[in-house]
Amino acid sequence: MTKPIRATGPARAGWGAALLLAPEPLLRQAAGSPVPAAAMTVARVLGTRQLVQAVVTTAAPGPRVARLSAALDVLHAATGVALAVASPRWRTIALTDAAFATALAVAAWRSRTP
Repeated sequence: MTKPIRATGPARAGWGAALLLAPEPLLRQAAGSPVPAAAMTVARVLGTRQLVQAVVTTAAPGPRVARLSAALDVLHAATGVALAVASPRWRTIALTDAAFATALAVAAWRSRTP
């Protein structure tokens, strides 16, 4: 039951660390310069959430955590798609993040039952 959700831990932690520690290069590559301070703050908040979620899903990968993790990732993907629709500037990074969140949601959902 826990293998798919545990397997996502390193990928989730890596993406979270990149968003938290180096948001400007990621955002600049995807949306160009200048990168607004608010965008970097949002990226850091999302990175922190990813890191916390990586720790929780690795430490306690039970069915309840898997369902909650999947729900959070679906919500995250939906907001990424909404941002992509609303803002051509942020479309690339928003869709990349939404695709990653969708893959994580699928892995978590698959982990919810034995």
